[in-house]
Amino acid sequence: MTRRPARRAGVLLLLLVLLAGCGAGSVTPVPTPGATPSTVATSRFAAEPPADWGGDTIELGELPPEALDTLLLVADGGPYPYRQDDGTFGNRERLLPPRPSQAYREYTVETPGSDDRGARRLVIADGRDVYYTDDHYASFRFVVT
Repeated sequence: MTRRPARRAGVLLLLLVLLAGCGAGSVTPVPTPGATPSTVATSRFAAEPPADWGGDTIELGELPPEALDTLLLVADGGPYPYRQDDGTFGNRERLLPPRPSQAYREYTVETPGSDDRGARRLVIADGRDVYYTDDHYASFRFVVT
């Protein structure tokens, strides 16, 4: 799938902002234009895994840039590039903590060079707990913000 040049430019701008250390000031509870993943994450998403998570973690800054782009899209409420995005994730693999049905939502993380959705996803529980998989649900890591 060919990505729009404006989207690529947005990702590059986001990386430059992160590398420059911007967004270290006060955090607003609602994402604003120009928000960085770090300000969005600390204002909206859980900073630590839930007590019933026994799996691995990954720091926000260790995510691929496309995952940061997806996280900003989620914080802004879309629009999403794939119709499956913001759909219910059933946790059929039972790798994530047990939650009521409808608690988990999934979002595509673009994979450069892939001609389909690829294997990378963010799965978010109750709008707060962010999990990342890069192997199409075979494993998950909690995203520490």
